[in-house]
Amino acid sequence: MNTADEQKRASARKALEYVEDGMVVGVGTGSTVKHFIDGLAAMRDRIEGAVSSSEQSTTLLKAHGIRVFDLNAVGPLPLYVDGADECDPHQRLIKGGGGALTREKIIAEASERFVCIIDRAKEVELLGRFPLPVEVIPMARSLVGRKIVALGGQPVWREGVTTDNGNWILDVHNLRIVDPLGLERELNQIPGVVANGLFARRAADVVISAGEVRKQR
Repeated sequence: MNTADEQKRASARKALEYVEDGMVVGVGTGSTVKHFIDGLAAMRDRIEGAVSSSEQSTTLLKAHGIRVFDLNAVGPLPLYVDGADECDPHQRLIKGGGGALTREKIIAEASERFVCIIDRAKEVELLGRFPLPVEVIPMARSLVGRKIVALGGQPVWREGVTTDNGNWILDVHNLRIVDPLGLERELNQIPGVVANGLFARRAADVVISAGEVRKQR
């Protein structure tokens, strides 16, 4: 299993083992999740449906004939499956490379079990090599950028990208995130920040890397 795509497929297949009959499954966004959605299609008659973190995933799910629910209509979810851009040994994550971080955080919070599916390249000892995405209200872009500079980061506006929520994204470079939980909280306190891509307070419950369950709690 040499290529990243093969590792992603293996992780997605393994995650399907956590899907139970009658479930409404929380579904994330990205290339690894696409493989999971393809696998979910084969068992669509066994599940009630899905809650999606992005318009992109919603389109894929519906194309496979999987019913998509609004989160408000279903309440707590038993399972959420999503990828990550980075994962540390404590199962804390950086997410948001695909721009869906806010909805991903909402679904993760609403889920009893969060299964993170990755390839081995996403495993890191310390978060921050991957630029940290921060979703911002458009009028606050410069304000939030200045605040982030004061924290030691280098924010770069992801020009031409508008999230499904109608907001913009700053990608923060040059961070060595020794305290993910503290930084997550600090960024959330900046007026104009909608969400940031640190999943430390709500880390993954299960991490599957290249098809192997690396950690489970």
